[in-house]
Amino acid sequence: MNAIVAVDSNWAIGNKGQLLIRIPADQKMFKAETLGGVVVLGRKTMDTFPGRRPLPERTNIILSTQKDYAVKDAVVVHSVEQLVDELKSYPSEKIYIIGGDSVYKQMLPYCDTVHVTKIDREYEADAYFPNLDDDPDWEITATSEEQVYFDTTYTFIKYERVKA
Repeated sequence: MNAIVAVDSNWAIGNKGQLLIRIPADQKMFKAETLGGVVVLGRKTMDTFPGRRPLPERTNIILSTQKDYAVKDAVVVHSVEQLVDELKSYPSEKIYIIGGDSVYKQMLPYCDTVHVTKIDREYEADAYFPNLDDDPDWEITATSEEQVYFDTTYTFIKYERVKA
């Protein structure tokens, strides 16, 4: 299972329910990586999508503790246990955890690959991804050349869980 995330230099991912920055090349990579797969997200992340509609050409699975929460063209589950059970029907390599921070934290133990867009900047933030650089269970297995978007530099980094 995969996670895919854009983080700043403090591993921040959002502020007040919004992304820190929208980088077209990051959005293009996200789309290319997840198209045809399964995206797993929380209700608050779903609420940030245009029209609050699921991402097209992907199976959208939403984790929400609200028992009456429903979204057209998406699967809604109400616990991590129910989510893990639902995900058994899909190929693990096609599953992408896409946020927000509580869903990342709950599902990271199930992931073996994390695609990180690391932005060389610090933003005001209230949502964070676990710092994989400080976690001995993760290693960097691929790094792109440094990219630039206006005055912001960033790198695509692939982390993989260290095999025991």
